[in-house]
Amino acid sequence: MKTYLRLINYARPLSRFVVPFFIFSLIGVVFGIFQFALVIPLLDVLFGTAASNTSVVVSTEPVFSFSFDYLRDSFYYYFNQIIISNGKFAALQFVAVFIVIATIISNIFRYLGQRIVQDARTYSVLKLREAVFTKITSLHLGYLSNERKGDILSRITTDVQEVENTVANSLDAFFKEPFILIGYFITLFIISVKLTLFTLLVIPISGLIIAAIVKSLKKDAKAGQESLSRLITTIDETVSGMRIIKSFNAVDYIRNVFHKENLFYRRSILRMANKREFAPPFSEITGILVVSGILLYGGNLILRQDSELTASEFILYIGVFSQVLRPAKAISTLLSGIQRGLTSGERVLELIDAKEEVTEKPGALPMKEFSKGITFQQVSFAYKDTAVLQNISFTIPKGKSVALVGPSGGGKSTIADLIPRFYDVTGGRILLDGIDIRDLQLDSLREHMGIVTQESILFNDTIFNNIAFGKHDAKEEDVIQAAKIANAHDFIMQTENGYQTLIGDRGGKLSGGQRQRLSIARAVFKNPPILILDEATSALDTESEKLVQEALANLMKNRTSLIIAHRLSTIQHADEILVIQQGKIVERGTHAELLLNAEGLYKRLNLLQAT
Repeated sequence: MKTYLRLINYARPLSRFVVPFFIFSLIGVVFGIFQFALVIPLLDVLFGTAASNTSVVVSTEPVFSFSFDYLRDSFYYYFNQIIISNGKFAALQFVAVFIVIATIISNIFRYLGQRIVQDARTYSVLKLREAVFTKITSLHLGYLSNERKGDILSRITTDVQEVENTVANSLDAFFKEPFILIGYFITLFIISVKLTLFTLLVIPISGLIIAAIVKSLKKDAKAGQESLSRLITTIDETVSGMRIIKSFNAVDYIRNVFHKENLFYRRSILRMANKREFAPPFSEITGILVVSGILLYGGNLILRQDSELTASEFILYIGVFSQVLRPAKAISTLLSGIQRGLTSGERVLELIDAKEEVTEKPGALPMKEFSKGITFQQVSFAYKDTAVLQNISFTIPKGKSVALVGPSGGGKSTIADLIPRFYDVTGGRILLDGIDIRDLQLDSLREHMGIVTQESILFNDTIFNNIAFGKHDAKEEDVIQAAKIANAHDFIMQTENGYQTLIGDRGGKLSGGQRQRLSIARAVFKNPPILILDEATSALDTESEKLVQEALANLMKNRTSLIIAHRLSTIQHADEILVIQQGKIVERGTHAELLLNAEGLYKRLNLLQAT
């Protein structure tokens, strides 16, 4: 119930939906019951008992009062006057017109109520999707790296969709069907208290059985949703790694993996569906048994003529009770089917509740300009108790460049990720112009940085929008200039639509070197005072690398740069080189200084690349 209330809470303010829905549903229920109540005078006229039925004959106009009796007696008074003045056929016409009018009004207000429900449903799901997506964009990179991408995609797509299909649909059953049930039971009690008490005897038994079914559904629903997330992960990995799958002749293997998971998902869903589909027929069978009991019990009372219940009232009672079965069946169906939606809701809320480890302090300072430099003071970093960096200290003065080299896995990229606060240090601090970066506003901090990663991160959009990413007012001449600096303009002009060419998913229509040059052009266009280049030229051919290195050399003039490189030839002109090994700085100095240390790691790496 707690999960359900949290999901429904996304429709706040609920009064915006509940109040008009309550009014429309109440009017619809009243007129829906009214059209059944008209069956009594209709039957009395047809069977010729209208003149003798004391419930129909009201000879004096009733005194006004706010009561059901006043409404009933007023109707019967005017109905009786029509019979006296115009005959039974005119009374029959009168009843028929009233039934039509009552039916039209009832359905109009039910429709209006349904519009309110759909409005609440779509609005709550809208807010839920936005909350999930906002959370994803605010989580630290470690969370996204640790979780399966397919699982995250499953939660924001299929799980949210499941919430919409079941939990959001429950708005109708929870806020509408109870009103109908209450209205019908009030009518039943008015007609006959004895019969209604008799019908209520079987409801607790039916409710207990359905509750047991609902409880058993939760385990199957959870297994099904987890299996679906694994299926999406397999599909995503297959599409992304098709080149490797085919080259290793692993098509049959990956198909078998998919088949096993798909079969498990089918079995989980089938078990849940079989149990869920048992509830509606069970409730309907229970209802029919009760109706049969009513026919026997009520019919016996009428035949023995020891009851105040007339034949027409008994027929009305049967008709109204048959309508009780519909909302009761709808509620039982909802309760048996909602578990899958609640399970999906729990998975979505689990993502929303994930801890944000990189947050902005209240009253954080805006970073207006960068004027002095970047300082690492005894910086340490660990991820899930695994030490990555240990007591790293160095300074990058403004306008200078520092390069990080060393074996893979030493912590170079982690150092680069700490500056824009993709992660937060676990020890020490990082200062920009003497201010701890944790005291700065995140947006203003990152606004001063341009990043080019080893993997070219591009989006399924035009070349122009990828270079001007995040800037809605970008000028064409500025984008072209950035592309020229990155040595990308010539190949862009050779594409089908130039700068308006769509590059496909992750830039799949471009070569590796072209994708990397677009990434560099994006950083050039931003024109930041701080550059972070993580293997920025690794995907370029020799000729393009030389041209881009010249462009980067011009770009880095008067800018503060942190460069990560495995090719030592690309960082020879850095103002300082830090050799990182196992999370520590083992050597530091210029290219020439480091080569003087014959036993040093830098010297050894240089000799290995020279051979």
